[in-house]
Amino acid sequence: MSAPTYLAYDYPLLGAFWTMLMIFLWIMWFILLFRIITDIFRDDGLNGWAKAGWLVFCILLPFLGVFVYVIARGKNMGRRETAQARAQQEEFNAYIRKTAAGGSSSVDELARLSEIRDRGAITDEEFRRAKELVLSGHGPAERADTAGTGASAR
Repeated sequence: MSAPTYLAYDYPLLGAFWTMLMIFLWIMWFILLFRIITDIFRDDGLNGWAKAGWLVFCILLPFLGVFVYVIARGKNMGRRETAQARAQQEEFNAYIRKTAAGGSSSVDELARLSEIRDRGAITDEEFRRAKELVLSGHGPAERADTAGTGASAR
């Protein structure tokens, strides 16, 4: 037996540490391998043959394939991941804004009221009352629109 093996058997805590280190390194290796495979499929700059080539290289010769991929394309790997994270965050923010808005905002309602007044469907007094309702939050612009339609129908 070699000296490190004797040392591990003489000190059981060192053997446990060595085992945990090896397990940690294997887990890290698989995480890196899966991240590279994900990056290969995520990259829009690679055509299908290049993706297939990198994938075969990383699967058939995993250690060499991963090291060559990290050296050759590792810098852009982080950029692609950052761009994808930003795109996901912006989609999420857009979804939240759309969901939280529920309906039209008071700015949209005021713009619609202004258009109705410009067409002559409501008077300035009706516009002022509808504007007060919208700004106070007690009524949507549809109420003013129906009131204006009734006034113009007279």
